[in-house]
Amino acid sequence: MADSVEFSIIGLDSLLGKLDAVSFDVRRKGGRASLRKAAMVVVNAAKEGARNVDDSQTGRSIADNIALRWNGRLFKRTGDLGFRIGVLHGAVLPKAGEAADTAQNAPTPHWRLIEFGTEKMRADPFMRTALANNIQAVTNTFVSEYEKAIDRAIRRAQKKAAQGV
Repeated sequence: MADSVEFSIIGLDSLLGKLDAVSFDVRRKGGRASLRKAAMVVVNAAKEGARNVDDSQTGRSIADNIALRWNGRLFKRTGDLGFRIGVLHGAVLPKAGEAADTAQNAPTPHWRLIEFGTEKMRADPFMRTALANNIQAVTNTFVSEYEKAIDRAIRRAQKKAAQGV
């Protein structure tokens, strides 16, 4: 089973105060952009960790297959913003008797064996550590970017109100 990493954000009083001043629409748009920038911190750390465990003898690269995707299912169900970070083609294994594709940009299903280990090989996690080692940086990036987005929205609203007067 996959491990989980849980954390809470403390010290968002100024952000929450500004959040009340903007509309629901701006919260979603600014929040999604800010969350994407924060998630990119984890993506970059995961790619760096994957480069350390990648086999340079093959054309396949785990780091090239790490992707960031919008979690539309979560948003539709709960209204919460979310992104998923993972490895493309994550479960594509060659069929019995077929050789694994070693061309450039080929699927890298072996990433799971490296990340979680096997009974004969210890785990060398790079995805889980990418998040665990960067929680503070992700939180700081999200808060600063979201505050900027909210400040821009407030300035736009004030400018629009001044023009309407």
